[in-house]
Amino acid sequence: MAETTQDNKRATRRFALRLPVSVSYANDGAQEKAAQTRDVSARGICFYVDSAITAGSAIEFTLTLPPEITLTESIRVRCKGKVVRVDDGGPDGKVAVAAVIDEYEFLSEP
Repeated sequence: MAETTQDNKRATRRFALRLPVSVSYANDGAQEKAAQTRDVSARGICFYVDSAITAGSAIEFTLTLPPEITLTESIRVRCKGKVVRVDDGGPDGKVAVAAVIDEYEFLSEP
């Protein structure tokens, strides 16, 4: 019998990064929330927010990858995806939201 664990499902490396991120989504109207990442990979993100975002919701978020990750300069990335999991019990009463990244684009500096 094949063993299936959460680690076996992950095909890309996750980076435990605490970065500010701005998350936009539609939940009875457009909303935007400030959040902080827990971890980031090429295919997904997990972040902490003050209140839950419904699983299945389409989201858009922008974050800045620091030079420690890019090995060059800071790079801003805008991503679109979908919430796949919501967990209570984050730090300071926050909610952990996991989302897959469906598409992304690198942004030029303002």
